[in-house]
Amino acid sequence: QVQLVESGGGSVQAGGSLRLSCAASGGTFSRYAMSWFRQAPGKEREFVTAANWNGGSTGYADSVKGRFTISRDNAKNTVYLQMNSLKPEDTAVYYCAAGQRGLYYSRNKNDYIYWGQGTQVTVSS
Repeated sequence: QVQLVESGGGSVQAGGSLRLSCAASGGTFSRYAMSWFRQAPGKEREFVTAANWNGGSTGYADSVKGRFTISRDNAKNTVYLQMNSLKPEDTAVYYCAAGQRGLYYSRNKNDYIYWGQGTQVTVSS
């Protein structure tokens, strides 16, 4: 069993930056593929970025590529999402997620079985 807790959300102006953190406990963090998804009001949860067990393989949604960066520190059981050049359309609740044992990398939300409660990111124009 894995527990995930996101932090670092808040309200910023367009063009600003935020760094989200996701602290994991209750499992062997280094064995899990990790990801970030987001969900805006009235919309489905969508993929943002993901990383394999050591962060050596990463991928990004086209909408955030070049602006967001995922990283992980297995010694601290934490995954990060650095968000730069934020846009109003980035406004959403951001969730981190951990995959099933054996998952290497996935952009599919159905491949992730452990989810945090989310942290709100609001970007004003």
